[in-house]
Amino acid sequence: MVYTQISSNKRKTALLITFFLVLIIGLGYTFSYSLESPGILFFAVILSIGMSFISYFYSDKIVLKMSKAKEIDRQANQELYRLVENLSITAGLPTPKIYVIDDTALNAFATGRDPQHAVIAFTTGILQKLDKNELEGVAAHELSHIGNYDIRLSTIIVVLVGIVALLSDWFLRISFLGGGRRNREGGQIGAIIAVAGIVLALLSPLIATLIQLAVSRQREYLADASGVMLTRYPQGLSNALRKLAGDHEPLEVANKATAHLYIVNPLKDLHGGRSLFKNLFSTHPPLEDRVKRLEQINL
Repeated sequence: MVYTQISSNKRKTALLITFFLVLIIGLGYTFSYSLESPGILFFAVILSIGMSFISYFYSDKIVLKMSKAKEIDRQANQELYRLVENLSITAGLPTPKIYVIDDTALNAFATGRDPQHAVIAFTTGILQKLDKNELEGVAAHELSHIGNYDIRLSTIIVVLVGIVALLSDWFLRISFLGGGRRNREGGQIGAIIAVAGIVLALLSPLIATLIQLAVSRQREYLADASGVMLTRYPQGLSNALRKLAGDHEPLEVANKATAHLYIVNPLKDLHGGRSLFKNLFSTHPPLEDRVKRLEQINL
């Protein structure tokens, strides 16, 4: 199952970047045609290729910067380093770098393009409030994301979804400020393409976000199960998730672009409740469902 997931995530990464290239070039073409400005298409092509390159090689650094995470060495927290190192050996993975986010909210995430360039970030709150077994469960969950190559896919999504949203907003602005074919008499085809471009610009962030959320929810269940296989102690992670569920403090450095990276939703939904519409736009599966699945695991 794990090897199937790794192959699946590698395919999804390639497909995601391809989708991103086509989407941005499509936006550029429709607006360059309707506004009679070939430079827009040229800009869209160069930007999409450049951002795909940047998202693959530098998206983890961008995420860590956005999260205000600081790297710590072994001497700063020897117990945490030993815990992560031992789990990494068990999983057959290189020991990832460890970062800490100075925030009392309880959360953690993993990032990087592959296991050789991986990072696990913990908030100071989760380090202070979880016991050793619970913290081990969280670390094993994040190491599973690393081993399954979830980190490459989910980290690239942060950059691509953000760029799609920014470009869509930019294209919409220039479409209302520009002229071109859509203002000419008899320019029916140009008007149709202009309208299509505006619709595409409006829907692109939504489509990108739905892809982001769908990918995120399913991988959490697998990481929970894979993490338990590392620790051989389901109660550690299930108890940690219960504590995280009881923490209603939003993580200040988190935002909608990075929320899907964390072990639980860092933005916090204090109103509770479940519905099909709400679950569609949720970055994580319900915590009670995750705990229930963990309780059903027999080792």
